[in-house]
Amino acid sequence: MSETTSYRTQERTSKLGTALAKRQPTLAVVLENVHDPHNIGAILRSCDAVGVMKVCMVYTIEEPPKLANTPAASGVIKWLELERFTSIKACFDKLRGDGFQILATKVDTEAKELYDYDLSIPTALVLGNEHRGISDDAAKQSDGLLYIPMMGMVESLNVSVATAVSLFEAMRQRMAKGMYDLPQLPPEAMRSTLAEWLQK
Repeated sequence: MSETTSYRTQERTSKLGTALAKRQPTLAVVLENVHDPHNIGAILRSCDAVGVMKVCMVYTIEEPPKLANTPAASGVIKWLELERFTSIKACFDKLRGDGFQILATKVDTEAKELYDYDLSIPTALVLGNEHRGISDDAAKQSDGLLYIPMMGMVESLNVSVATAVSLFEAMRQRMAKGMYDLPQLPPEAMRSTLAEWLQK
């Protein structure tokens, strides 16, 4: 191995290790029947940017989109764990078993502002279809409903924008508590995940 190759390998290992040390295993995103690959690509980029590790993809109506050939998704998909479900119940049961609170985005009289929630505790954010929003099942089975306050004439944001706003609020709260200062993953998980990433 040449010195240049060795340096590049060390540089890549360092970069991956730094990104992995910022990962937030207690922050997840659930996408319910989101079908536009470009929206999903933008969502995945936001997930990576704030350190999300897992994205749960629930498809009960739409067919799961093919993301491999979507430019916005192809460069980031390998750094995230995508888990598919065929029902909201199965997805939520898994998340609750892992200790997550489940907050679903919905313009509703019972919803609270995004900024009223503590997003530093284990949290899964649920976002729905581009036209229908989240399903009634998702709303009923969630632990709480949230909305993003808006001052204009329209009532909702594009799903990828809504995801970004919500995730960066979670990041703000977590940064304030020092949750990006030290690795959140156990040492063994850090080592095994870094080994996996180095193969990608």
